[in-house]
Amino acid sequence: MKNIAIIGLSPNQDKPSHFVSKYLQDLGYKIYPIYPKEDFILNEKVYRNLKEIPFEIDTAIMFRKASYANELFEELLLKNVKNFWMQLGIINDEIMQKCKKYGINCVQDCCIKIELQKKV
Repeated sequence: MKNIAIIGLSPNQDKPSHFVSKYLQDLGYKIYPIYPKEDFILNEKVYRNLKEIPFEIDTAIMFRKASYANELFEELLLKNVKNFWMQLGIINDEIMQKCKKYGINCVQDCCIKIELQKKV
C-alpha cells in the first residue's frame, strides 16, 4: 500500500479525514485527495473523482456516506484499486460483497489510523 486516494478529504483540520490523511502522509504514504472544492489540501493537488487521478492507486479510503460507495464502485474497478477502506461508522454490506466478488480487499467501519497505530 503506497498510493492512497482519500475520498472526502476535508480541508478542515478538525475533521477525521484531514488528520487521518496527515498521519498517513507523515508515515510516508502518497495521498491523493478527492474533494469537490479546493485545489490543494495538505499540499497535495485535489482531484474531483478517482478517475481523474493519472496515477496508479492501490488503496482508496472513503470518508463519505455509506451509500456513496455504490456510486464509487465502478471507479474502483476502472482504476484497478486493490484495497477499499470505509472508515469508522461507514457500513455497506452490498459493496463488501461486490469487492469480495471482484477480488478487492475491503474493510468497513474501521479507522485506518487506529489500525496502523496498533502495529507500531
